[in-house]
Amino acid sequence: MNKPPLQLGVMASGSGSNFEAIAQAIADQRLHAKVQVVIYNNPGAKVRERAERWGIPAVLLNHREFASREALDEAIVKMMRQYGVDYVIMAGWMRIVTTVLIDAFPDRVLNIHPSLLPSFRGAHAVEEALQAGVKITGCTVHLVRLEVDSGPILIQAAVPVLPDDTPETLQARIQVQEHQIYPQAIALVGDRDFGF
Repeated sequence: MNKPPLQLGVMASGSGSNFEAIAQAIADQRLHAKVQVVIYNNPGAKVRERAERWGIPAVLLNHREFASREALDEAIVKMMRQYGVDYVIMAGWMRIVTTVLIDAFPDRVLNIHPSLLPSFRGAHAVEEALQAGVKITGCTVHLVRLEVDSGPILIQAAVPVLPDDTPETLQARIQVQEHQIYPQAIALVGDRDFGF
C-alpha cells in the first residue's frame, strides 16, 4: 500500500532555514510529504522569499492585527484547513500558541527548540546554555502542548559547547542539527499515524 504524502503546513517567523531543510528533504525524497502552505507573522520575514522560490504559497497573518492569541490561532487553523493540512510544523514560530491550534490538530503540531529539553525552555535557550556552563546542548523536536516547550519529545540531537562559543557560533552549530532531525521527526509521526 502506498501511503499518501503527509500534508504539512509550516509556521515561521524569521529566515525559514528549517522550512528550507524540510522542503529540501522532500525534494531529495528523504521525507514523503508536501508543504501545502507557509504561514508567517512578520511582514519582513525571509521565509516568504524561500517559500516563493520553492513555489509554495506563503500567507502573512500578522499577529499585531489580531485582538488575541486565540484570534490569531483561529485564523491559522482556518488557513491550514483551507490548504488541507494534516500536520502543523512550527519552524521558528516565535509566538506562543493556544488550545485553539493544539486542539484542532491533536498530536499533530510539532515544534523544534534549540536545547535538549527539558533544559533551557523559552526564547533564550542558547544564551542560557552558555551562561549555565553546560558542555553539551543541542536541539529537540517535540509535540506541542499548552505549556511552552513541554510536549512529548520525538527526537533530539546533541551539540558540544566549545570553550570559545558565542551565542551566534553555538546557534549556528545547533541549526545544522535542527536541519537534520526535523525532517526525521516529521517522518516518525507520519509513520506512527499510519501504524508502521
